[in-house]
Amino acid sequence: MNRTATAAAILLLAASMVAGCADMPGRDSGWVTLIDGAKGLENWDRVGDANWRAEDGAIVADTGKGGFLVTKQPYQDFQIRIEFWAAPSANSGIYMRCADGKALTDKTCYEANIFDQRPDPTYGTGAIVHHAAVPHNKYNAGGQWNTYDITVKGNEVTVMLNGVQTAKLTHDQLKSGPIGLQYGTLPPKGEPGGAIKFRKVQIRTI
Repeated sequence: MNRTATAAAILLLAASMVAGCADMPGRDSGWVTLIDGAKGLENWDRVGDANWRAEDGAIVADTGKGGFLVTKQPYQDFQIRIEFWAAPSANSGIYMRCADGKALTDKTCYEANIFDQRPDPTYGTGAIVHHAAVPHNKYNAGGQWNTYDITVKGNEVTVMLNGVQTAKLTHDQLKSGPIGLQYGTLPPKGEPGGAIKFRKVQIRTI
C-alpha cells in the first residue's frame, strides 16, 4: 500500500471512530448524566423524608415515610435511561412532567411504575399509573438490576423495561415539568417499602 492509500485509510478509520463516539451517552449526542454510580445527589432536590444516600456504587433509599429525588429543572420532550435495582417489596417509580415539583403524585405526574407487589397489579411494574395498564404481574423488577428507557415526546409516552415495550400512552394533560425518582411506602398502612437503588440516570432533550 502506498503512502497516499495508507493516509486515506487512517483518515477513514479516524472518521468512523469519531462517528461512533458521537452516539455514546454523555458525549456529543446530547446525553446528560444525572446519576453515575454513587455520584449525582447534587443534581437533585429532595422532597419528603426518604433517606437518600450514596452506597455500594449507587444512590439508595430504604427508610422514611416516602420521598423523591427531583430534577432541578423541568423537561418537556426527552428520552431518559435509568438503571435501577428494586427489592421485591419496593414501591418506586419514575415521575415525569410533574405539575408541582414539591408535591408529586401519580395523578399530577406521569408515573412509570416500579411496584411488583402493588395490591391492584393493573398498574404494577412497567405500567403508566392510571393510564396504561399491564398484564397482571407480567413484569417484575424485584431482586435484580433493570433498565428503563422512556421517551416522552409531544403527547406520547413510551416505556421500555429491559428492552421490552411495556406501556404506551397518548395523553395531553401534562406538557412539561420536573422528573422524580420515588421511594415509597406500602399501602394500606404506610409501612416502609423495600430498598430502591439507582446507579445510572441519563437524559437528553429531543
